[in-house]
Amino acid sequence: MLRLLLATTNKGKAAEYRDLLRGLDLESLTLDQAGISQEAEENCNTFEGNARSKAEFYAALSGLLTLADDSGLEVDALGGEPGVRSSRYAGDNAGDAERVSFLLNRLRDIPQEKRQARFRCVIAIAQPGRTTQTAGGTCEGFIALEPKGDNGFGYDPLFYLPEYGKTIAELPPEVKNRISHRGRAAEKARILLAGLTST
Repeated sequence: MLRLLLATTNKGKAAEYRDLLRGLDLESLTLDQAGISQEAEENCNTFEGNARSKAEFYAALSGLLTLADDSGLEVDALGGEPGVRSSRYAGDNAGDAERVSFLLNRLRDIPQEKRQARFRCVIAIAQPGRTTQTAGGTCEGFIALEPKGDNGFGYDPLFYLPEYGKTIAELPPEVKNRISHRGRAAEKARILLAGLTST
C-alpha cells in the first residue's frame, strides 16, 4: 500500500481529503504525523503554482507521494480578491472569524446580487522522480450578508449557494464534499492517484 502525505496542517482540510480519497489503496498521513515541521513557501501568484511548489517541496523532504493544494476565494466585486491570499487576507495570524469579518467589512456597501464569488482549488500530486500532476475544481456562488452554518471552515459560512438556499457550511458533509471546489478537484485527483496505485 502506497503512503500518501497530505501536505497540510489544517485538520479540517485533512479530514475532508481522507473522506474524498476513501476507497483508494493508500495510507494517508499528515505533516504532523510524518514529523515534518518545515513550512513550504507560498510565493506564487497562482493557485497552481503554489500547489506545485508545496507538493514538490514536501515530496523531496519526505521521499513520499505527496498531495498538496492551494485554494481560495475569488470575489468579483473585489477584483478577484482575496485569491491566493485568502488565508492571509486579514493578516498572517488572523483566524477564521477575523477573516470572515474582514471580508464582510470590505463588502459592506455591495448588495447581495452583486456579490458573485467562487471557490477555486488546485491539487498537485508530486512524487520524487516523477512529473508533478495537477487537478482543479471550482464552485460558484455568492457572499452572504452574514455567516451561517457550522459544517465547514474558513469562508464556508459566508459562501451562499442559490440552488440550495444555504451556505456551504449549512450543507451536510456528504453534499459539501460532492459539490465543493475541493470535492471537484479531488474527484479528478482520485483518477490520477488510482493510476499511481495500480502501477
